[in-house]
Amino acid sequence: MDSLKITGGQTLNGTIPISGAKNSALKLMAASLLTREPLTLTNMPNLADTRFLSQLLASLGVEVYWPKGDNECRLNAAELTSTIAPYDQVRKMRASFNVLGPMLAREGHATVSLPGGCAIGARPVDLHLNALEALGADLKVEAGYVKAAAIHGLKGAKVVFPFVSVGATEHAMLAATLAKGETVLENAAREPEIADLADCLNKMGAKVSGAGTATVMIEGVDLLSGTQHSVMPDRIETGTYAMAAAAAGGDVTLEGAPVKALGAMIDAMLRCGVTVETDADAGTIRVQRNGSALQAINVDTQPHPGFPTDLQAQFMALMSIADGTSVIRENIFENRFMHAPELSRLGADIQVRGKEAIVQGVKQLRGAPVMATDLRASVSLVIAGLAAEGETQVNRIYHLDRGFERLEEKLSGCGALIERVDGE
Repeated sequence: MDSLKITGGQTLNGTIPISGAKNSALKLMAASLLTREPLTLTNMPNLADTRFLSQLLASLGVEVYWPKGDNECRLNAAELTSTIAPYDQVRKMRASFNVLGPMLAREGHATVSLPGGCAIGARPVDLHLNALEALGADLKVEAGYVKAAAIHGLKGAKVVFPFVSVGATEHAMLAATLAKGETVLENAAREPEIADLADCLNKMGAKVSGAGTATVMIEGVDLLSGTQHSVMPDRIETGTYAMAAAAAGGDVTLEGAPVKALGAMIDAMLRCGVTVETDADAGTIRVQRNGSALQAINVDTQPHPGFPTDLQAQFMALMSIADGTSVIRENIFENRFMHAPELSRLGADIQVRGKEAIVQGVKQLRGAPVMATDLRASVSLVIAGLAAEGETQVNRIYHLDRGFERLEEKLSGCGALIERVDGE
């Protein structure tokens, strides 16, 4: 397996362009199943996850035109040749489960394997299935597959989520676009990626309102058309590079950043003593730390607009070199502190107690071999390696390739000493 070799102690100075959002792109790709006309997505991130989903869609009969390295992807689902998404493909990535709703809404039936993805807790799909049942689907789970049918079509309904779920909100939105009548989603997730999906669906002829609020309304239509849509910039990638600059020190400008979507992250960085300058109109965030000490602060992960769980591991790496003690509480996923023992291998002082991680800042991290356990954990080790003295080797970086486009290139362009080492 490939690994990353990082020689720490170099400040970061320069500009990093932000790629399209993985968490938005995947659901936008699933939306191609709702129409017989081409859907063209621009600003597409070239990632293992998005490429995995393009392969799954192709296996269902979608014509995929997406040259290697290109940021424009054309999806044409004029005729589906299969409505079965097998385990071997769905297991690679949890978001691929979201092909179920669109195929069910369009074809009246679908069979999809239960999903895989990062090992950061159980993350059951009960809310997805409950929403589809509320829309009139007959569901059966057997042998690791969900078999769904709606012979007479889906029907609009009121769906009240018992707790906020981004995936279930998006899945219900996708399915409800072709349902008969009005669907109301209560206690819906408010993440920016949901609004991005709604924008694309509305361009396709859907009638979605309220996306980005706790109540989303979808008036079903008979047909959707093709369109072209630019994937929103990735707020998690933006936050990750902002924290990398803060940890290593220097002066980095992030270009094409979704400034308004990152209020909680920016506030946290300001509170810990990092200089952050933003220009929402230009889409830029400038991060500076030149010799000043980081101050330890407490952070609780929350659904948007709170501090994102997908930035928790990166922030823990930052707090590991801050003055004082910080408490990081994870409120979204269980089992999402697997990076803590690996950060400790670099000299971090972290104690995990249930949902809390108590981080006592140290003056200096020191390089060591470490192993990535999931997507966000892996990049927290990169951040720590940039700040550490000596050489850090991050192993199992296939996790990184799932969510970060050209990471070594972007960081080395700002002065980082980082290179990919081919595995045997």
